[in-house]
Amino acid sequence: MYRIWYSTEEFADYIINNTGLKNENTEKKKLLPSDASNGKLFHTMPDHLRKILYLDCPDIIVEKDGEPLFSIEESKEAGTGHNVFQRFARLAASVENNVPAFFIYPKAKLIYRESNDSIRWDNINPLIFKAMDSMMALYEIPAFLFYFPSVYGSQEASKYVKDKGLLYDRVYSSCPMSADSNMKKLFSLINFIVDKARTNSKCKYLQNSLFRDYRECMMREYGKLMGESQISIKSPLSSVRIVPTEVFIKYLSKRESKEYKLGDFLKSRKTTAIYCVNAAFRGDPYPGALAAVDYMICREGQTYEDRSKNLVLLFGELNFDEEKGVLSISPSEKIRIADFFKDVKASEQHNQLTKDYSQLKNYEIPRYMMQVRYGSAYSKVKHIRVYSYFADAILFPDGELWRDA
Repeated sequence: MYRIWYSTEEFADYIINNTGLKNENTEKKKLLPSDASNGKLFHTMPDHLRKILYLDCPDIIVEKDGEPLFSIEESKEAGTGHNVFQRFARLAASVENNVPAFFIYPKAKLIYRESNDSIRWDNINPLIFKAMDSMMALYEIPAFLFYFPSVYGSQEASKYVKDKGLLYDRVYSSCPMSADSNMKKLFSLINFIVDKARTNSKCKYLQNSLFRDYRECMMREYGKLMGESQISIKSPLSSVRIVPTEVFIKYLSKRESKEYKLGDFLKSRKTTAIYCVNAAFRGDPYPGALAAVDYMICREGQTYEDRSKNLVLLFGELNFDEEKGVLSISPSEKIRIADFFKDVKASEQHNQLTKDYSQLKNYEIPRYMMQVRYGSAYSKVKHIRVYSYFADAILFPDGELWRDA
């Protein structure tokens, strides 16, 4: 039995009917993103799926007999700057659980500029290819991007302004055009996975020529789009400042006292990467971008402990005096650590663990059992989950949070 877990049923039908899944015994089930968004039913999600959902929820997860086979994320957004990384944590959650992740995203999208009454293409940030390949290198699990079909490069692009240059399927109107070569490549890889699952054959996908060729194709595309550019001048890496860890520790040492000394964990790495978000505290696109920064320049292994650099998230304006070796953050009335705590506290309304048995309704009892085991891991909003999972420290103008181990 193949089970197709979906966020949008039309997209599930699109994947089923364009691949070998149409010839299999399939069942469709609704994906529930988190305990925070669906407290009455999220605890009914199978445990092996919750492991993939711990950061964010993809559009589709396909499994056979309780074993996840692959996930798919699809977006129609323009991929400039940080935007293409908005969904990256979903890909990471899948790959980190040894489940291949496929990402459908436009190479470019027609955008209307009201300021000068013009239409132009907004192109994808090529660093998404580097981030995905870095993740593949560590886990040896496919993380592939397929372009959403478009008329990019066509002389007749102006005729497609209504759909912003994107090409949609005739049968499944909100889905990518299935006849496109990029979608056919995706379908062929899915068919390979389904064929292996049908015969219960194990396969190291990245050693297979079909998958290896597509990975090489992705890296050629990365090289072509980057050209002579330096990766440090593109978002989100253009927002990262690398500083000596001793300088960062000096900044945190103001929190030391007779009763508390900073642990050795942060001190063990020579350098610290600070991802600077000079904006009020919020979520997208920054959670996914933080995850991508980790894989591009910090991570050397499969956990946050395996980093060559500390990974720090900063909300505010960083000042670094290299001669004096001093860090500071500009004061701000709009950027406050209280906003982080506000979102954490708001998530606690989903916490059942403070209740007595007599207070629990019948449908809350299995949810209570889930929270006893996992705490509030699934009950916090997405950006809090992702920030606390990836960041070694989170800095604000008026406060800071950090790990000791």
